[in-house]
Amino acid sequence: MAAGDRLNTPGRNRSWLPRMRLPDDAFGSFAETFARFMGTAQFILWMTVFIIAWIVVNRFNSDILGDPFPFIFLTLLLSLQASYSAPLILLAQNRSEARERVSMEHDRQVASQSRADMDFLAREIAALRIRINDMPTRDFLRSELRDLVEELEREDEERDANPPEESHDEPASSQVGPATDDIESGPRGS
Repeated sequence: MAAGDRLNTPGRNRSWLPRMRLPDDAFGSFAETFARFMGTAQFILWMTVFIIAWIVVNRFNSDILGDPFPFIFLTLLLSLQASYSAPLILLAQNRSEARERVSMEHDRQVASQSRADMDFLAREIAALRIRINDMPTRDFLRSELRDLVEELEREDEERDANPPEESHDEPASSQVGPATDDIESGPRGS
């Protein structure tokens, strides 16, 4: 007895046909390829050649294909092709719409992130402009430095015009005496 035929084995396969394992996206990929091919000039050209050859062969020698003038078998073939191609084209369109939907959602997320980044950068630029306005400009610094140089030159001129008077008195530290030493060593501020 085979392992699949045991009664104590759960999940027995009850179909007589073998299971076909295809990748999940295999049929959708085939449908898109088929729909793409049906939309080409090459397909239309080959289909036209096939129909003309069918009509010519059956018009002059209907014994080969066995489809005389009303071409009923050709009509059946064309209707079968249309009945299979319409769902395949719809499946391909649905897959294309799903891809576009995912792409649009991704584009929305990227646009949203870009917008947030632009808002952040605009705030940073505004903050930098405010900080730069608080900073001194080059012209302001030059004018301040000119004013300082002029002030120093005036002080030098005043010092040159009024030299400090030299005193001939002895400095207080050179006087000898206990009172002076007490004053100098005493606390400051008293």
